[in-house]
Amino acid sequence: MHDDHEASGRVTLATVAKEAGVSMPTVSKVLNGRSDVSRATRAKVERLLDVHGYRRRAQPSSRSPLIEIVFHELESVWAMELIRGVENVAKENRATVVLTESGTRHTPAPEWLPGVLQRRPLGVVLVFSTLPEDIKAQLRAAAIPFVVIDPAGDPDPDVPSVGSANWAGGLAATRHLTDLGHERVAIITGPEDMLCSLARLDGYRSAMAMAGLESDPRLTRFGDFHVQSGFEHAMDLLDGPDRPTAVFAGSDLQALGVLEAARVKGLRVPQDLSVVGYDDVPLAQWSSPPLTTVHQPLRHMAEEASRMLLRPDASDTPGTAAQRIELATHLVVRQSTAPFERA
Repeated sequence: MHDDHEASGRVTLATVAKEAGVSMPTVSKVLNGRSDVSRATRAKVERLLDVHGYRRRAQPSSRSPLIEIVFHELESVWAMELIRGVENVAKENRATVVLTESGTRHTPAPEWLPGVLQRRPLGVVLVFSTLPEDIKAQLRAAAIPFVVIDPAGDPDPDVPSVGSANWAGGLAATRHLTDLGHERVAIITGPEDMLCSLARLDGYRSAMAMAGLESDPRLTRFGDFHVQSGFEHAMDLLDGPDRPTAVFAGSDLQALGVLEAARVKGLRVPQDLSVVGYDDVPLAQWSSPPLTTVHQPLRHMAEEASRMLLRPDASDTPGTAAQRIELATHLVVRQSTAPFERA
């Protein structure tokens, strides 16, 4: 190594250490993702590495043949579809899948990071996540690439992500119902702080406007994508004479909750109430009646995310906007929807 720059024109660690006012071992700790460096020092060193275009690559021998997938919870059936997608790519590359539950709503818990740095996987797939700057910096310092599936919020430009056309899915689901003559269409979407939930809600509102219908705020509910929230919101929505004649649920699990609420209320599906779900998980076709739903290519999303991790340049420090992939959704019509018939 020369005193100022490598032959390739990249800055040396000695230069970074000098400009940051720290020792070479401190710079090395930052590069290796060590946790015993203050946040301020880490940020300063990372900034200088980026300014000078220092590019870090992991040595193949130092990487474990693992692909890690991180959920904030492992209770949903759609998680299995994502796992299968990651497994497909892992098998192609003779790698093993590691499952991690982050233990927090959308951001990996602090105790997760030392473990993944020690495991040194080929890459990390995070589901419904946002990544703080310090976690991104430490993953990049350790040359561990990462991709977010269905980011909770709008991801930073330097965060690669894979999602689906949530707005288009919400539009298709609601247009199906309005085309069947339904005017009082309720929506039970997901959490209010998640991008996919809001996109599906926007699609719903757009479809209602296209049909010349107003979106009644009393028919809009925010759930959590699980059966219980679908059931509880549907029980409230279906209570009273001015009930909706159709419900668009933001997940198949919530739609199952709506079906149960309809049964409790003595309503027939689809004769008295039409129901549309979202995701098209395998159990949707086995519900009673089989569920009309929006197919979200969960397995394909996970496969694309895993392949992004394994690109030769995946662990490079990004100098431009990261790749974002949005896959198409489409409506699958089954027996839970029917034309509206006036009494």
